[in-house]
Amino acid sequence: MQLLSRKFFVLIPALITVTPFFLLPSQLSLRAENDHLEKLEGQFVSKLNPENLKSWMEVMTARPHHVGSPGAKANSARILELFRSWGYQTEIEIFHVLFPTPISRQLELTRPIHFKAALEEMVVTSDSAAEKIRAEGLPPYNAYSADGEVEGDLVYVNQGLPRDYEALSRMGISVKGKIVIARYGGSWRGIKPKVAAEHGAIGCIIYNDPLADGYAQGAPYPKGAFKHSSAVQRGSVIDLPRRPGDPLTPNYGSTKTAQLLSLGESDTIMKIPVLPISSSDARPFLENLGGRVAPSTWRGALPITYRIGGIGLASVKMRLKFSWDRVPTYNIIARMEGTEWPDEWVIRGNHHDAWVIGAKDPISGLVVLLEQARIFGELYKQGWRPRRTLIFAAWDGEEPGLLGSTEWVEHHSATLREKAVAYINTDGYSRGFLGIRGSHSLQRLAAGVAEDVNDPITGDNLFERHKSWSAVQSAGSERRQILGQTTMTIDALGSGSDYTAFLQHAGIPSLDVRFGGEAHSGEYHTMFDTFDHYSRHGDPGFQYGIALVNVCGRLTLRLSEGHTLPFDFEAAATTFSSYAEEVIQLAEKSREDAETFNQLVSGHHFQRAADPTEIYIIPEMKKIVPYFNFAPLRNAVARLKTAATGYSEKKSSVKGSLEKNHPNLEKLNSTLFRAEQSLTNSQGLPRRPWFRHQIYAPGFYTGYGVKTLPGIREAIEENNWDEVAEQTLLTSAAIERFAAAVEKATSLW
Repeated sequence: MQLLSRKFFVLIPALITVTPFFLLPSQLSLRAENDHLEKLEGQFVSKLNPENLKSWMEVMTARPHHVGSPGAKANSARILELFRSWGYQTEIEIFHVLFPTPISRQLELTRPIHFKAALEEMVVTSDSAAEKIRAEGLPPYNAYSADGEVEGDLVYVNQGLPRDYEALSRMGISVKGKIVIARYGGSWRGIKPKVAAEHGAIGCIIYNDPLADGYAQGAPYPKGAFKHSSAVQRGSVIDLPRRPGDPLTPNYGSTKTAQLLSLGESDTIMKIPVLPISSSDARPFLENLGGRVAPSTWRGALPITYRIGGIGLASVKMRLKFSWDRVPTYNIIARMEGTEWPDEWVIRGNHHDAWVIGAKDPISGLVVLLEQARIFGELYKQGWRPRRTLIFAAWDGEEPGLLGSTEWVEHHSATLREKAVAYINTDGYSRGFLGIRGSHSLQRLAAGVAEDVNDPITGDNLFERHKSWSAVQSAGSERRQILGQTTMTIDALGSGSDYTAFLQHAGIPSLDVRFGGEAHSGEYHTMFDTFDHYSRHGDPGFQYGIALVNVCGRLTLRLSEGHTLPFDFEAAATTFSSYAEEVIQLAEKSREDAETFNQLVSGHHFQRAADPTEIYIIPEMKKIVPYFNFAPLRNAVARLKTAATGYSEKKSSVKGSLEKNHPNLEKLNSTLFRAEQSLTNSQGLPRRPWFRHQIYAPGFYTGYGVKTLPGIREAIEENNWDEVAEQTLLTSAAIERFAAAVEKATSLW
C-alpha cells in the first residue's frame, strides 16, 4: 500500500502535466495558436516608441505637401526608404489625376457698401512652419468648384442643407439666380453647393462661424487651440456621394494611358463656383444682408444680427478660375510576403497628402502606420514571418476626393476581390476615446482588441473607457443601456476616408480606427494644422498615438496569424435586423404623416397671405403612401440570424479553429472573407452605381454620414414608392446571399 500510495502521489503532477495531450487535435491547435499570438503581441507591444511618432511627424510636416507638390514627392521618397530599410518589398505606384488649383479668386460685396474679401490666412510667425507655408502652401479654395464670374443678390441659407431650403420656401424666399452663403457644419461641405445648385443658385460661399470651432469655444490659435478669425477650412466639393476618385476615370484606374472623360462629361465636378472664406471675411457680407431676422437655430457667434437677405439689398460678385491640371499621385505600397497563405492579403492604410501642413490630418495617423510597420520589420528580422501577406499603403490624393486609394482599388479590383482578407484604415487622430467603425462581421475582433488594450491615462481598457464616456453624455434609459453593455459594438461606415473604395465598391471587409473626443480644436484643413499646434493640443507626448499603434497592430496580427480567420456573423445579423426594423418603421411613419396631412387639409383651401413671415400649407393633392411588402427583407434577416447562430455553434463545437492542415481550411477562409462581397450588387445604388454595397453607403445628402440599407431608406425619404419595392427586393437578395455564404462556411468546419 505504501508503494501504491507513493506511486499515486508521484503520478498526480505527471497527470496534470500531460492533460493537454488528451485534448482533441483542434483544441491543441487552438491552444498553440493562442500561445503563438499572445507571445507575438507581447513582443510587438514591447517595442512601441512614441519618440518615433514625434520625430517622423516633425520631418514630414516641415513644408506643405498637397497632392502634386514637391513636398508630397519628398515625403513619398522618405516613406519609401523607411519601408525598404525595414525589409519590405516596396514600390511607388503612380496614378495621374485631375487636381485643379486656383489661378484667380475674387469675392466682393458691391452693394450696399463695397468690400473686397482678403481670402488669405494670417501667418503665425511664431509657428515653426510659417515660412514654408507662406512660400509653398495652397491658398484657401474648394477643389472641383466650377470656374466662373457671377454676380447676384446674396441669401443666407444657414448650413445649406435640404431642410434649410424647405424653411426658406416656407418663408417665400427663393435662391434662383442668386448667390448663397452657408456656414460650415451639419453635413459634408460638398453638399452645400450641390443643394444650392439644385435650387437654382449661381454661386456658393462657405464660411467658418466662430460658434462651431472659433473664439466662442475657446482661445484662438496661437494662444489656444481654436480657429483663428482669418482661418479658412479648405476642402473638396467633388460630388463624393455619387462617387469618389478621379472625376475623369469612373470605375477604372487613372493610369497615364487611361481614357479620359472631358470636364463637361464628368458627373462629379461641381456645377457652380464655390469659395470658402474666414469668419472675418464673412462678417461684412452677413451684416449687410437685410431682410427678415434668421431663426434662432440659424444664428452663429458673430456680433451681428443674422438676417436672411434675398431682398435685393446686398449684392455679391465672385470670380474664380482654376488650372485643371493632371498631377501624379504617389501611392507607396509595401509588402511582406506570407509564408503559409501568401494569396490572402491583410491591408493596412493611411494617406500622406494634406491641404497644407496637415500634422493632424493626416500625418498623425501616418506615423502610427509607420511605427506599426517598423515593429513588424524588427520582428521579421528576428525570425518572425507573417502567415498571410501584409500590405502597408500610404495613399496620396485623399484630400481632394480619395483619389489614390480609389484609383488603386479600381485598377486592382479583380485581384483584391480574390485575395483581400480585410482593410484596416486610420486617418488623423487626437487624444480621447477609441472609435471603431466598419464591417459588422469584424465586430467581435474589434471588441476583443479593445478589451486587451488599456487607455494610456486612466489605465482602464479601451472598451470600458469608451463606455463610461458614452454613458456620461447620455441620460435615462439610454444611459442604463450603455452601462449594461458587456462588449463593444461598432458603428457603420459612410465615407470620407480611404476605406470607401475597399468596402463600398469592392466589398472588402473594412475597419476605420480612430481616437478623439478630448482635444477640441479648430485647425481642420487650415494652414494652422502644424506640428507646433498638434504637439501642444492634439496629443502631447503621443500617448494616444501609441495606443492606436497597439490597437491596429493587434487587429492586423489577429487577421494575419489565425489559422481560421476571426470573422463572426452574429453581430452582423443583429445589426442588419435593427436596420430592417428602422426602414420598416420609417415607411410606417411616412404613411402616418401622410394620413395626418390629408386629414388636416381635407375640405380646406389655403393660399399664402400677403405677409411672407406667415407660413401656410398649400396642398396640391392628397399624399398617398402605399403599403409595402417587407416580407422578403424580414425573411432574409431571419435566415441570416439562423445562419449566424449555426456558424457560432459549429465554431464553438471545435473550440474556435481548424488545424493548419485541415483540407477545408483554405476554402473556409476564402468563404469567410468573400462573404462581404455578397452584400454588393454590380448595378450599384440608384443614381450612383459606383456604390455597390447594399448595407452601408454615404447618404446622397449627407456626404460623409452613413445611410444603412441605403437603397430602401433613401427611396422612402424621397417618396419614391416604386423604388422602395425594387430596392427592398435587391437588398433582401444581398442579405440572402450573405446568409448563404455563412451557411457554406458552417458546412466547411
